Amino acid sequence: MDLGLRQSFFIIHYLYKVMAEEKVAYTDEELLEFKELIEKKLEKARANYNLAREAATSYGNDINDTSPTFAMLQDSAGNLSRTENGLNAERLLKFIKGLEAALVRIETKRYGICKVTGKLIPKERLRAVPHTTMCIEAKLGEKK
Repeated sequence: MDLGLRQSFFIIHYLYKVMAEEKVAYTDEELLEFKELIEKKLEKARANYNLAREAATSYGNDINDTSPTFAMLQDSAGNLSRTENGLNAERLLKFIKGLEAALVRIETKRYGICKVTGKLIPKERLRAVPHTTMCIEAKLGEKK
């Protein structure tokens, strides 16, 4: 075996060994742990969404028997509160959709893989932001 061929063999062997050691997906047990976490967050988010949506469409107390000036102030405050609740409901709905998409990725065994780099997203990040699709490096690169 000549020297160039031998070096190539060792390089290929080394790269194969390194790639084999690098984890490329989470195990079924790890995915089950994430699924349980996401389902708990999803249940809580849906309950909060229903409350926010209800508050956004509720008109509260009848103000017909109050003075016109106070009624106008109270009505304006109610409109502002309903708007804030509506925006909160929209944020919660986006969060719910993200969690539901994460459950689909778990079922297809693609959960926790960065859509930009293709590497595994660290467990700590997934526990903090379970619906994420990007590792920190990719997320920070996106903002530049």
